[in-house]
Amino acid sequence: MDILYAQIQADLRSNDALRQTGALLQALQQSAAGRDISILAKSAVDEIVNSPASAVCKKLAFDLIRSSRLTADLWDTVLSGIRSDLHFPDPDVTAAAISILAALPSHALSKLITDSNAEISDKVSNWWVRIGGNMLDKSDAVSKVAFESVGRLFQEFDSKRMSRLAGDKLVDSENSLAIRSNWVSSMVDFVWKRRNALISRSLVLPVETFRTTVFPLVFSVKAVASGSVEVIRKLSKAGTGSGVNGSVVDSNAERLVGVSDVVTHLAPFLVSSLDPALIFEVGINMLYLADVPGGKPEWASQSIIAILTLWDRQEFSSARESIVRAVVTNLHLLDLHMQVSLFKKLLLMVRNLRAESDRMHALACICRTALCVDLFAKESVRRGQKPLAGTDIASLFEDARIRDDLNSARSKSLFREELVASLVESCFQLSLPLPEQKSSGMESRVIGALAYGTGYGALNWTEPALEVVEVCRPCVKWDCDGRTYAVDCYLKLLVRLCHIYDTRGGVKTIKDGASQDQILNETRLQNLQRELVKDLREVNTPRIHARLIWAIAEHINLEGLDPLLADDPDDPLNIIISNIHKVLFNVDSPANTSSRLQDVQAVLLSSQRLGSRNLRAGQLLSKELEEFRTNGLADSVNKHQCRLILQRIKYVQNHPDSRCAFLLITIILNLRVTMFWYYFYY
Repeated sequence: MDILYAQIQADLRSNDALRQTGALLQALQQSAAGRDISILAKSAVDEIVNSPASAVCKKLAFDLIRSSRLTADLWDTVLSGIRSDLHFPDPDVTAAAISILAALPSHALSKLITDSNAEISDKVSNWWVRIGGNMLDKSDAVSKVAFESVGRLFQEFDSKRMSRLAGDKLVDSENSLAIRSNWVSSMVDFVWKRRNALISRSLVLPVETFRTTVFPLVFSVKAVASGSVEVIRKLSKAGTGSGVNGSVVDSNAERLVGVSDVVTHLAPFLVSSLDPALIFEVGINMLYLADVPGGKPEWASQSIIAILTLWDRQEFSSARESIVRAVVTNLHLLDLHMQVSLFKKLLLMVRNLRAESDRMHALACICRTALCVDLFAKESVRRGQKPLAGTDIASLFEDARIRDDLNSARSKSLFREELVASLVESCFQLSLPLPEQKSSGMESRVIGALAYGTGYGALNWTEPALEVVEVCRPCVKWDCDGRTYAVDCYLKLLVRLCHIYDTRGGVKTIKDGASQDQILNETRLQNLQRELVKDLREVNTPRIHARLIWAIAEHINLEGLDPLLADDPDDPLNIIISNIHKVLFNVDSPANTSSRLQDVQAVLLSSQRLGSRNLRAGQLLSKELEEFRTNGLADSVNKHQCRLILQRIKYVQNHPDSRCAFLLITIILNLRVTMFWYYFYY
């Protein structure tokens, strides 16, 4: 072995490029075999990296360095050699020197990039100019590689992926972003100016190569048409590199023509290509163009139809998550009828996704768009237009599989919980005011962009929210192995609606200033409360019992609930009282589905509020509380609390006309109620 190493070192010291190449290859073989090559790495650094050598030898020497460990003094020698190579007349040698930057220690890389920033930026900018020219090269192989390189540059910048070459993780991110922004803006300018020539060049490439030309063209055209290239130029700190001279200043008409030319170039491949990967690539990129000023919903429709066809044919199965993500993210670009027709199909597609993050993202997009469609349709009806069928939230759940899943108490599917949570979160997003447009003229012009075009009234969002709480009502009966996130979201929305419409006082009348819509919505909400009271008997989880009792008992209208018989089992108040008894005297629930201390506190607070508001409720609850106070299940704190609640209920019963009683109770309970709501929501 010593003889072999000596021979390798002798070859490295020679000035013969062929012998040096063979020696480096032998050294790499020894490294791959797991042998110690530190002495060979030192010779490579001294004889190749820090000395003039061919580009091939430089690359092999750097590969050898990556596979071995160097001492601090050897790294200093490597840095010295890299600085020399940055000024080497052969550009291939310079490229090899820059390629090793990612393997340098962090403390050395930051100093090198700072010291050699100008040299690196000028060299790389010149390379991008050459790469841009190679996109039009007569050789198909050269043109393909050039298109791939530009596409990779754009994709890395667009996805904000960290670039080791720019040193994002190791040096000042602002400077590294400026370097890449300079390269991107120069190539965007080049592609925009030469787009017609590049389109023609891509058409004569082999079919299997055409896919590499799509993204560079689309990215550049969209950057110019949307104005984002101006932002990129500002990030690049103009003047840091040579690149392509001049800035793109075109009229809006020229920008629209440029976008239309690229769409006309790509559209035929959606229907004529037999390659699923090419159809997907073209479809995705046409979706990007549908959202720029001047974009049309037909472009998005063509793309989504072609992409969904891949799903239906079970082709391109490796990109099923990407297909769903592409469709749901751009759903708002479609016209209203197509959005409605896709909702149910998309829910079934999303249900089959394996990754939870993919499902949640897709459901959020679908639910947000569905609620916007519902709101938009209701607004159109108010303006006298004909109602559009299938726009209500209930239409999302017409499919038998989804409906059965929602109504099954013991289904193990996470999908239904995610769906309820996404619908509720989307309702709360609708309740927020729209952000102000900071830039005029560049927002989406697509007809189907309902998220931007819907007129939001003060309470308009509550109408689709009411449909959500009606449709998702079965969630309170679910047995989710201790998970309560979905029902927590559901009850939070229900409580919010009850507060808005103040259902404790009954349905308002026109004399009270209520509109017909408000009267209808309050009636629907009160009917829903009564249905939820009946559902209490079918709740499977003790945790949900306490939460649902609080949500109902706090907001239900107790007037007019007197039963025909005192023990009428269908009377809402009797059902509430019996379920309060069930929670107070529950001893069988497992630890993972119940927190008895919190549950008891919740129903005791509910009992106090119920008993203070209604005479019959106070009488029934007094019996329950007396029985619980004398039972061994109540600890000393519970007994003391029951005694105070009984005193307050008795005081209210003895002074029915005294408003001071209610004020006193409110003051006393303020702190406890606040603490309970904090627990309930957060």
